[in-house]
Amino acid sequence: VQLQASGGGLVQAGSSLRLSCAASGRTFFSNYMGWFRQAPGKEREFVAAITWSGGSTVYADSVKGRFTISRDNAKNTMYLQMSSLKPEDTAVYYCAADLRGSVVSGPYNYWGQGTQVTVSS
Repeated sequence: VQLQASGGGLVQAGSSLRLSCAASGRTFFSNYMGWFRQAPGKEREFVAAITWSGGSTVYADSVKGRFTISRDNAKNTMYLQMSSLKPEDTAVYYCAADLRGSVVSGPYNYWGQGTQVTVSS
């Protein structure tokens, strides 16, 4: 299984970005897939998660109302639409799949390589 995260970049505060996470190999995960992020000098933190059907989503309080997680199973791809970006959203964003524990703390069996998001003030 491979997860390929993409879509990061350098944007100004208030801007939007859409991250993508494409899955190859095994593409069916019956439980949650999610996004995490890690800022320099900080621990990795949960951002959002979504079930296979897309019927259930979970968000960290820090991104609720600004970020939207979705998935297109026909394309084996999960997305994170980020709006109203803030400098504190600057981090490397990772996608994860195949949850084996808590949605927020994991563990998840598979991880993407990460994509850098930098928000300037």
